[in-house]
Order: sequence, then C-alpha cells, then structure tokens
Amino acid sequence: MGSVPQVGINTILVIEDEPSVMSYIRLALERHGFQVTSTETGVEALELLKSGQFIGILSDMRTPGGVDGAGVHAWVAQNRPELASRMVFITGDTVNEETAATLSRTGVPFIEKPFRISQLLEVIERTMSRAT
Repeated sequence: MGSVPQVGINTILVIEDEPSVMSYIRLALERHGFQVTSTETGVEALELLKSGQFIGILSDMRTPGGVDGAGVHAWVAQNRPELASRMVFITGDTVNEETAATLSRTGVPFIEKPFRISQLLEVIERTMSRAT
C-alpha cells in the first residue's frame, strides 16, 4: 500500500515495490529537502497522478499489478505531459531487450540498481527542477 500523499512544492512520486529500496530512496530524498509520496504499483501511481501535484516521478521499471514503469510513462505522456520530462526510471535489468527498448524509445533517464545516493540525487536534481 502506498504512503499518504504529501502536498508540497518538492513532492516526488516514487513507485517501488521493494521495501528496502523504497526506504533507501525515501531517506535520501527527504534528507535533501524533497517530500515523497510512495506507492508499490503502477496502478496506484496512476490513481495518485490523476489529481496529485508532483515535481516528478521516480519509477522502478518492473512493478506488480499490471502497469509497469513504461505503462506509467505512456499514461503520463498522454495525461500529464508536463511530467513526462521529469520522470526517472530505476532498473536492475538494462540488458533485457524490452527494458533497453523502453529506455531508448522514451529517452527517460535511468539509474541502474544497485546505485549510490549520490547517483540518485544527481539524476533527480538534473531531471526535476526544484522550482515549480
């Protein structure tokens, strides 16, 4: 189940189903001034995106529930185009042909698992302006 949505100018929607990875990401982002709304599935993320205000999205490529990171990106491109350029993927499988094709097709920046906090923050800062 996802976290209670936060309201604020620095809120990032994080989609990650591994609790340890989610904790790691949440701690890193919150320590650097971001608010985090989290969910484990793409389906829950789409519900949050229908009305929530976020400066960007950090999404695992593979999530349970039938909507993966590519599906979230496709929905965002159609329904929330202002967020399409402020999305970052997390993946542990860049050699997978489907993953590689999605990364190439979307042009979304990605971080490969395992990653360092400094890598995460660099990509987040570069992709999502703190100014809204």
